[in-house]
Order: sequence, then C-alpha cells, then structure tokens
Amino acid sequence: MTHVARITHNQVDVDGVQVFYRESVPDDADAPVLLLLHGFPTASHQFRRLMDALGSRFRLIAPDYPGFGHTQAPDGFTYSFDRLADVTEGFVQALGLSRFAMYVFDFGAPVGFRLAERHPEWITGLVVQNGNAYEDGLSPMARDFVALRPATEGAEDIVRGLLTLEGTRGQYETGVADLSLLAPDAWTLDQHFLDLPGRKEAQVALAFDYHSNVERYPAWQAWLREHTPPTLVVWGTGDLFFTEAGARAFLRDLPDAQLHLFEAGHFALETHLPEIAPLIAEFLTSSAL
Repeated sequence: MTHVARITHNQVDVDGVQVFYRESVPDDADAPVLLLLHGFPTASHQFRRLMDALGSRFRLIAPDYPGFGHTQAPDGFTYSFDRLADVTEGFVQALGLSRFAMYVFDFGAPVGFRLAERHPEWITGLVVQNGNAYEDGLSPMARDFVALRPATEGAEDIVRGLLTLEGTRGQYETGVADLSLLAPDAWTLDQHFLDLPGRKEAQVALAFDYHSNVERYPAWQAWLREHTPPTLVVWGTGDLFFTEAGARAFLRDLPDAQLHLFEAGHFALETHLPEIAPLIAEFLTSSAL
C-alpha cells in the first residue's frame, strides 16, 4: 500500500490574526522542515498535492497569509508586504521553528526574503519556484503592474480585472502546453476566497504595494551573496509575470544553485509535480540540513 502522508489543519493566533495552516506529520520527528509560502491569488491549498507526495518524509508547513485562504484578519488590518512578513514571522515563532528551508513562490518570495533578511539564522536553504527577485524576471505585463499607483486613473480597475474568475483562471492556463493537466478545482477555490467580503480590497492594497518588493531586490540579492544558502530553482518558463531570465539571474549571486526549467505556466506544480517533487526531496535530503 502506498504510504500517504498524514496532514493536519490548524490555526494559531498571531497578534489578533487567526492564521490557518497545513502541516504534514513525517515518520521521522527530526525530518527536515520546509516552510511553504504560497502566491497570489491562491493559499496553502496550492501545496496539497506536494504535501501528500513528500509529507511522510519531511515536515511541510503551509500557512495562509492575511487576506488569503482560511486565515482571518481583524478589521482595520493594513495589507502590505511588510505586514504579511510580520505575521509570517510571528507564525514561525508561534510554532517554535528555528531552522528550516523555505519554498518561495510568487508573493511567497517577497514574504520569504523579508523573513530571511530579519532572521538569516533560520534559513537552511531555498526552493524558488517562479519567485522573482531580479528585474530581469519582470515581464512587460509585470512592469506595467508594478508601476500602478492609487492616484493613476483606472489603476484600481486594472487590478480588479485580475480578481475575476476569468483573470484567476488565466493565470493558471497561460503558458501551459496541456490544459488537461490542470484541475479546475484550483482556480475555482481561489475565486471562492477572492469573492469573500473584504478580500478584493486587500488584494488591491497589496497590488499597489508591490513596487516595494522591486525596490528591495538589490538588498535581497546582497543577502543571497552574503549567506549563499543552498538553493534549488524550479521555474515554469511560460509564466505570464516572471520570465525565464528571472530564474537564470539567481545564478549570478548563487553560482552553485540548481536550476531546472519546465515548459509550464506560473503554477508549475499543477502540471509538473511528478518532476518537481523528487527534485525537492533530493534537495532537502542533501542540502537543507
């Protein structure tokens, strides 16, 4: 019988934010830990299949940020990438984690790199999947998105256009060669959470704050050069936002990083889990000590 991982679903209070998270229970209590940081417009559910595949061998922990998934933020919460990092930092401390690798994807990169800047002693390694940290990796569409400001006429309408079912589905399908590999459950569930009260307003606020991430790229690159964490880069080359050049740019600062490119879209795990999961397993076993 195939060994299926045991996954638990819990909630922890972090300064008034009720953070929902998924956690695998590995066979070995001392197994390496991987913090899974999700992207936009999804949540920890994007990692369900990966947790099933690897959770019996590694302790995988996937929180939902404020404004995403099942996490509940209080009225008046300020949605910015600094605040998402604050809550994630508090979440890590609440769980008593002290040494772990990070999987950073999309929004998970700016959250994760902020965390790494604050606590380099925590980080044993990085798995980077379409998590950008270089201007090289910004597509023309991404550059236009980063340039949006609240005072710009029509800017909010542009952001809200991404928050529709058509916009959400398009993020999954763009760049994918075989659409039959995509389960419609993913974008349907994402849209359910986006349509909850207050969620679109949270996403608009984060969109207008995205420029703060690009402004920090040089600091994150300097962090990589200084700390040289073992790094595995896996990248879908058909990504609408983050181009292949962004994947290759990591090798400038981390020449020993592993780089694997896939004919996939933004959500590469949706179509290429059988190829990516073994790479992560080998990486955690050999590098994230």
